[in-house]
Amino acid sequence: MRAGGDRIVGLRLVLPRRAHRISRTARMNDISRRTLIAAGLSVAVLEARDRVGGRTVTTTLRGHAIDLGAHWLHAGPINPLVQLGFARDEPLRRAAQEGHVWVGRRPGRPSEVAASARSFDRADRAMHAGAAEDGPDRSAASALPCSLGPWGARVALVHGLVSGRPLKEVSLHDFPSMEYGDNFFIAGGFGGYLARLAQELPIALNCPVTRIDWSGVGVRIATADGRRLKARAVVVTVPMMVLRDAVAFSPALPAPTRAAIDGFRAGIYEHAVLHWPSSPFRGRDRLASLVGGRLSPPGLLTRIDDTPFHYFELDAVGAAEIDAAGTGEDGLRRRVRATLADHFGARRLHDLSIPAVSEWRHDPWSRGSWASVPPGHAGARRVLHEAVGGTIWFAGEALSREQWGTAGGAYEEGVRAAVAVAERIRMGTAA
Repeated sequence: MRAGGDRIVGLRLVLPRRAHRISRTARMNDISRRTLIAAGLSVAVLEARDRVGGRTVTTTLRGHAIDLGAHWLHAGPINPLVQLGFARDEPLRRAAQEGHVWVGRRPGRPSEVAASARSFDRADRAMHAGAAEDGPDRSAASALPCSLGPWGARVALVHGLVSGRPLKEVSLHDFPSMEYGDNFFIAGGFGGYLARLAQELPIALNCPVTRIDWSGVGVRIATADGRRLKARAVVVTVPMMVLRDAVAFSPALPAPTRAAIDGFRAGIYEHAVLHWPSSPFRGRDRLASLVGGRLSPPGLLTRIDDTPFHYFELDAVGAAEIDAAGTGEDGLRRRVRATLADHFGARRLHDLSIPAVSEWRHDPWSRGSWASVPPGHAGARRVLHEAVGGTIWFAGEALSREQWGTAGGAYEEGVRAAVAVAERIRMGTAA
């Protein structure tokens, strides 16, 4: 990416050339790059994968576009990708507010649906109130009311799914910052949308960065294939679980920065893609809660874009069980069938197929679906917002206060870092 002669690098990583900047997470890379180019800087993006998009990728199954990673555009009013999508006339659609509640082998009664909604509302209010209290950080689970009744387990299960870890492993101060209401989907897939945003950007694919040397003026970047680049600054958007050991820094990062990176935990949110034409669910893009059986999935998204496709969600606990058993994708497929048979009967599954299963936790360039903040680690984002040595900036979903775990948060953070780099270079204070 070049404009005007100054250069930055970005790690899928993003770099300014002639010594200006680097960045490394495809979603964020492209955003950082556009912002820096607009500022008249020359930019290079180094992407470890053989494609753009990171954990956002769309495939085609039976003629339908299906996302294998991120698929929700959360928090529409504050999500820059929603705003940009409307500005570009992208085919966005608002997510349904209505959902399904299935109790045992029957649809939930109105009283049960209402009781479920009240329990979630009470839990949300309690966690927000707990986070507002003075005192040390504690787990989000500790703030859940004890009187949620039979729906309490369901509340904890769902919130654990969207947090990426069981609530006892999630910071209470971090949980209420996550905004995921007023959501959208996009026809053709989220991955397809981000691929369009990346068009015409000079991105180097298959180019993992192995070392960042910031010992002198600017930064020197080494890649796995032997390339050497120099830049004034670098924006690093490598997922936190990968950043722990995949990129060497010389000299070592300051102790607070390293502790902030190492303190995150892998957020786990996987899904099996179901093709199930005869499913009992009707209505486009509706969430379903299956309760009252021996097995209950933490999440189920039905009739994606009014097609026979559905997502069966897998949380950190379920993923750990499958990994411990060593059953892999087949283990998840068996779990799906056992769970659905428990609620609908085996005969109802006569036309069920499971054409795809995600395993972001085992993907070498992700090692998880997002970064989760454990109790006591909520201040890590403030630490990582600070530039290191005037040459290294960190960005990505993990650093977003209100949109962590989302592509919108990655975009937001990419812009923040890019603006900071451009301003530092404009002021002539970059190393």
